[in-house]
Amino acid sequence: MSALELIQLASNIVFVALAAITIVAALRRPARGNIDVALLFGSLGIVVLETRVQTALADVSPLWTISVSLLVMALPYFLLRLVNDFGHVAPRVRRAAEIGLLLSAVAIVLGGTPSPAPITLGLVAYFVVFATYAGVAFIPIARRTHGVTRRRMVAISFGSLVLGSALLVVAMPILIPDTAALSAALVQVLALVAALAWFVGFATPVALRRLWQEPELRAFLVRAAGLARLPDDSDVIEALQQGAGMTAGVTAAIGLWDQSHQVMRWVRDGEAIERGPGEFFAWPAFESGRTIFSADLSRERPQVAAAARDSRVEAAIAAPIKIESRRIGALVLYSERAPMFADDDIALAQLLAEQCAVVLESRRLAVEAAAARANELTARLKEDFMSAAAHDLKTPLTTLVAQAQTLERRMRSGKPADRAGVERIAREAKRLQHLVEEMLEASRIEQGALQLQRELVDVREIAAEVVARHPEAGRIRVEASGPASGLYDRLRLERLVENLVENAVKYSPPDAPIDVRLLRDGTELLLSVSDRGIGIARTDQERIFQRFERGGNVDDRSYPGTGLGLYICRGIAEGHGGRIWVESEIGTGSTFHVALPATEGAMN
Repeated sequence: MSALELIQLASNIVFVALAAITIVAALRRPARGNIDVALLFGSLGIVVLETRVQTALADVSPLWTISVSLLVMALPYFLLRLVNDFGHVAPRVRRAAEIGLLLSAVAIVLGGTPSPAPITLGLVAYFVVFATYAGVAFIPIARRTHGVTRRRMVAISFGSLVLGSALLVVAMPILIPDTAALSAALVQVLALVAALAWFVGFATPVALRRLWQEPELRAFLVRAAGLARLPDDSDVIEALQQGAGMTAGVTAAIGLWDQSHQVMRWVRDGEAIERGPGEFFAWPAFESGRTIFSADLSRERPQVAAAARDSRVEAAIAAPIKIESRRIGALVLYSERAPMFADDDIALAQLLAEQCAVVLESRRLAVEAAAARANELTARLKEDFMSAAAHDLKTPLTTLVAQAQTLERRMRSGKPADRAGVERIAREAKRLQHLVEEMLEASRIEQGALQLQRELVDVREIAAEVVARHPEAGRIRVEASGPASGLYDRLRLERLVENLVENAVKYSPPDAPIDVRLLRDGTELLLSVSDRGIGIARTDQERIFQRFERGGNVDDRSYPGTGLGLYICRGIAEGHGGRIWVESEIGTGSTFHVALPATEGAMN
């Protein structure tokens, strides 16, 4: 047996086997795509068998030869049908292919076989044009898809282009004499390559399909392990949709069920969509807990037909997302054409839905755990605040009560009032008043009820007045550069400066200097208060501006406080449209910066 005969025998066996496999698949599931695949490979198988019979018999009927030629010429038309199954073929192209096939049949019947050279060239041209069109038509389909579907479309396109090349090789002996043997060998090889590429694309074996899906599935599973830690639920859903779509090779959508409102919530093109029971394709799957498939949404699900047509969706698979008996939502895989799906895609959809359920449940538990920790932290902070507040309130109250009792005893004994004692009562009463006002101010900021009474004020004068009435004014320096006036709330700015200066004094060694600086910087008025105190750790520099929070290196026994001062400062700064931040290192001191908008009033 020669090499050419060996190639022919191998290709013939492959063609017949592929025909048998695809015909059996079409009989088992007579979907449109399966039937068209069976027509293509069945025709190839019949052509091979008829050719073998024709070779074995010395004398065959001309009708036999004509039937083989007609089946060969029908292959481009069957290819176009498959292009339309997976994508879209313009009606005029389909009509042209049908007319071309009819004219080819007339030419073969009337011209006989072998046909004259002009007719043969015309038949080859028809075959090459429409086979090439089919191959090229699968390229944009491949570009629109991804994953396993893209690989299938690339294989189909490659097979169609190879088949067109094979038909060009058929015409070689007509144009170049003495190339019949070489042409026959090349045609056999190219036809075998085309058939294998078609089989891989149109009727992908399960093992190969799983091999193609494995990289995307592994990447999805690896990424899914960390999705529960994403900061936003929408980010989790988007990542799950993208991963499921890449793995299945189609588009994916995830809906979450809102039990309280009895709606399924979807996100499409950034727009939130709500659908009630029975108003979306995945409802039967969600309600029954079973995966469903529809090859023709417009016909099988009339209630979603309009939405399917608007979205250019023909087929879809829906799988419930659930943990045991608790329903979470649904995963939908949808495609423009039903043949994009394979038989094992239903099991794949269920696997992806189960993984989505694990991620979403982990996300829910993580959110609940974080909320529980936040509640515990809030409760602890409130307890700490109550303890600190009670301590801060107790000190002036104790002094007030003791001094009042002393004055009462002196009055009963007829002694004159103690002036120093009266001053001590007034001082502690003011201290008590300041603590109460601080708590009320923090409450107003928390509720968003801080009302500012703006007027034209000189912040330099405010800083000087605050420093002048401070008991340790001698070590506090005020420096100003440029204008420092603006439309601000005087009382609120006094409180802001008081709190920053008081903190600087509290956390600094005795007699350590405190610097208060004012500077006009473009459109902002900058206020800074610097000390040489204990400093603030970098990890605490954002946290200390929250309610009840203090630095981790602060000893409550040495530095009593409620943890509200900086929270109030931030509320006042932001209420004016400004901001506050700190620069500090442990053991070297801190500088608190406040930037306020330099309003029109400051410029005037």
